[in-house]
Amino acid sequence: MHFLVIPWDVNPEIFRIGSFAIRWYGLLFASGFLFGYIIMNRIFKNENLTEASLDRLTIYMAVGVIVGARLGHCLFYEPGYYLSHPGEILKIWHGGLASHGAAIGILIAIWLFVRKERKDYAWALDRIAIVVALAGFFIRIGNLMNSEIYGVETTLPWGFVFLRNGENIPKHPTQIYEALAYLLIFVLLFRLYWRKKGEHFQGTLISLAMILIFTARFFLEFLKEDQVDFEQGMTLNMGQILSIPFVIAGCIWLWHSLKNKKTATIKRKG
Repeated sequence: MHFLVIPWDVNPEIFRIGSFAIRWYGLLFASGFLFGYIIMNRIFKNENLTEASLDRLTIYMAVGVIVGARLGHCLFYEPGYYLSHPGEILKIWHGGLASHGAAIGILIAIWLFVRKERKDYAWALDRIAIVVALAGFFIRIGNLMNSEIYGVETTLPWGFVFLRNGENIPKHPTQIYEALAYLLIFVLLFRLYWRKKGEHFQGTLISLAMILIFTARFFLEFLKEDQVDFEQGMTLNMGQILSIPFVIAGCIWLWHSLKNKKTATIKRKG
């Protein structure tokens, strides 16, 4: 019998007026963009870059994240259903976003951005990596408010009983574990950027982000319940399989960055 547990029955909707509702997940998702913009604005000012350029980057990022996350969920986790019902892919309000798809979407969106803006790809990704880690924190807290993507049964005193889902035994609050991991990664990347005022070896921040974020994701997946039926019986679930290429790519990129020792050219005022 479990005596030390945390009953969790938070309404995912903040308020509703008729058919219109504001949800915690949506608010936290938007918060990731808002605080990311504030941080990037400070970075752009440090490097004497225009706010108009940041606005364009934000648009590319928003499209890349949303489209990538949605397609990632549809194609990685439920391809049979969505390929048979392609119209459902557009119904993003029904839920279903995948962080690995978002990561791919970001990589493509930033590539398109730097081609048009004539910037260096590694330069842009290093700066985006900082706010992506912070956005991951907000999104996982949003998952907690939705009572979704939680872990297996636990006897630890901080186990959550997700009452809204009909649970009656405590489960690992893996949303919190993952959120805290991403928050620590954000702090690390943020400090590394400002320690050199942006003149670090190019590619180190994005490669560290890929290694740390997806290594954390890989190991925390062992505590999570299966997200889709086909994962039952798999040694590694889909989240872990998709994380491995990102970790490997991050290690190769970090080695390449430390070998080349190329730093960004920062335009200072005055």
